[in-house]
Order: sequence, then C-alpha cells, then structure tokens
Amino acid sequence: MSEEANPFESLQSQIDDAAAYLDVGDDVIERLKHPERVLETNLTVELDDGSLGRFKAFRSQFNGDRGPYKGGIRYHPNVTRDEVKALSGWMTYKTAIVDIPLGGGKGGIIVDPSQYSEAELERITRAFAAELTPMIGVDKDIPAPDVNTGQREMNWIKDTYETIEDTTEPGVITGKALDSGGSEGRVEATGRSTVIAAREAFDYLGRDIADATVAVQGYGNAGWISAKLVEELGATVVAVSDSSGAVYNEAGLDARDVKAFKNETGSVSGYADADEELTNDELLTLDVDLLIPAALENAIDAELAADVKADVISEAANGPITPGGDEVLAGKDVVVIPDILANAGGVTVSYFEWVQNRQRFYWTEEKVNAELEAIIGDAFDALTGAYEEHDLENFRTAAYVVSIQRVVDAFEEAGTFP
Repeated sequence: MSEEANPFESLQSQIDDAAAYLDVGDDVIERLKHPERVLETNLTVELDDGSLGRFKAFRSQFNGDRGPYKGGIRYHPNVTRDEVKALSGWMTYKTAIVDIPLGGGKGGIIVDPSQYSEAELERITRAFAAELTPMIGVDKDIPAPDVNTGQREMNWIKDTYETIEDTTEPGVITGKALDSGGSEGRVEATGRSTVIAAREAFDYLGRDIADATVAVQGYGNAGWISAKLVEELGATVVAVSDSSGAVYNEAGLDARDVKAFKNETGSVSGYADADEELTNDELLTLDVDLLIPAALENAIDAELAADVKADVISEAANGPITPGGDEVLAGKDVVVIPDILANAGGVTVSYFEWVQNRQRFYWTEEKVNAELEAIIGDAFDALTGAYEEHDLENFRTAAYVVSIQRVVDAFEEAGTFP
C-alpha cells in the first residue's frame, strides 16, 4: 500500500460526502465532524519485575445526541489519538444507521498485550478503568471489547468500576462473560452482521450468496465467524489470512478446520489443505464474488483498489478502505457494504446486553439472533432507500446520509444548551 490515510480525516471526508445530499447547515455538519471530548491519560503500572511501566491511553466521547456514548477499548501498539477519535465517530454513525438509542465513543491503550503477563494486563486494565470511572456509567458511557480485548478485560473493568462506586451495575460495560451479565450471541455478533449484510446485498443484486466464492482478510473473531457463517449459507471460502499471511484453495477451505489449525499453531500459514500461500495484499485482489476485510484500517488504498476483483465487499473491520480506495472501487462498480452497517452487529448485541442488564432479564441466543437479523435487515433497507432516492455513487454515502440525518434530528429536537 502507498496510501496511509489518517483515519480521522477519512471520517471527516465521509461526512462531507454525505452532507452534500442533506439540507443541513455547514455549522451543524462541522459540529458532527469532531468529538465532544477526548481523555488522554498516562497510566503508571508496576510490572512483574518491580519496575514501572507507562502506558498512554485515550477515551473519545464523540457524540451523545442519541444516547449514552458507546464503543470499544482496544489494546494495540499503533493506537493513536486520531484513530480513537475516528473510531468514536464511526461508532456514532454506526449506532444511528441501525437506529439504536446510543451515541459514539471509543478507547484505546498504546500497548502490545503479547509482551505482558496476565497479571500485568490486569493492572493496566484496572488503572485505565479507574481513570474512566468518573466519565462512564450505564447512562453516560458504556465501553466494550475491541482489538485485543475481550470478556476478561471487560470483567476487570466492571469489577473496578463497581468497587470504586460501591455499587452493582453490570450495564456499565458490555461484552462481558455470561456469568458476569453478558449476552448470548455477543461473541458471534460482528461476524454475523457482516454476513447478514452481505446476504442482503446479494439479494438486492438478484444473486444467491450460496453460489459465491469468498475471501476473508483477518482471521480473528470477526473474520473467522464471518467465514464460518457464510460457509453455512452455502458459499465457498477459498482464502483466509492473518498477520502471518494467507492460505488459498480454489476448491474451498474448511473454515472451522483452519480455525482449529490457527488455535494450535498460532497462524493460518502452513495449513495442510491449502494449495497455495499468498500475501494479504494478494488475498485482497483475488477474483472472488465476496471479499470480507476483517483486519485493521487502511487495508485497501487507491493503488490496491485498482487490482480488486471482488464484486461485493462487506467490511467486518473498521475503516478498511481509504477514501481514495472508495473512489476507485465506486468507479469499478464494486458494491461496498460500509463498516458502519456491516460490522454493527457487535454494538447492536452490546445494546441488547445493556437492555438485559437494565431489566435483569436475559434472552436466549435465538432471540438475540432474531432481533439482530431484523435490525440489520431494516438498516440495509434504509440504506438502499437513500441510495436510490438520492441516486448516490455508493452505499457508504447512503449509510451516512441516513445516519447523519438521524443524529441531526436528535440534536435539533433537543435544542442548544446553554
């Protein structure tokens, strides 16, 4: 890749593209391009050898017009302030496109978790939770898992918050383990919505996803669940990848078997039933019907997009296509289901978890999946309605037209204070 787009600038560009089709003042749009506040803090934690480690951390609360801030916390050495701001903005419009009553937030710690023990990670997590406690809460800001975090870290955050506040409040965090108030269906939610959205797109195009060939970039939770679920619909997964590289078999791979191999060895590379090993960039340019980028941002820039041969892209990752890449793909009539819809299953089921925590009444996995199916289907219909009504260039702009209008409506209905 030659283009390393600033994710916050990418977000602002996407908002500007959609604003051209909305009867909304420039002053209001300018407000919707920036976070309301960003916490930047330095965590000092005692490491196992007795030395002190310093870790920079962020929490961006982008917009709360439609409800409490909502968004994950990621642990990664490449976390930046601008990345967290962008992700909190994408979350704002993600919750709006699926029409759940939440705003957008995001957090992150600059850390490589593979370099620290479980005890050290717990101390890092609890230190961040203590910093977050004054600004989070069931009606204020509800964090969740993201890259390199999961149920374990969410349970630590919940316990820290409840200890400091001397309360019981499971809804302060989502993505928890079931015994700690988590929801059935949460682990598979992001991959499930990615596949539901892809299926809806194939239906919209008059095609059957069961006949599709599929490549999945990234074989973490979202990627492997997407591969498994799309395989269950009858599609043929021909290639998958992780940070080590990609494996390919024209006749199809067994998604579950590849996952078992990765669990055993640490990577997909070397999988015995693969005919060929590829780079991640080679996977992204395979001649397949459906491409699912499920890794990090900026995977497909303008240069790489010129070689993309997929007919449909469903974005399991956040921001995997740069604005330049979007422009090239639109010119090639590649249908891109934007991240704010495709991967919205995670935040949608987090919303379900929050609702269940508030009610102290828990749903079956069947109910969770049925509710998710309905919400993603309705959101896709709203997207295609805007796409056709405004004769838009791509689905991403259509998604932002819908979601920005919903945020604007909430803002204008509330009025301005002071």
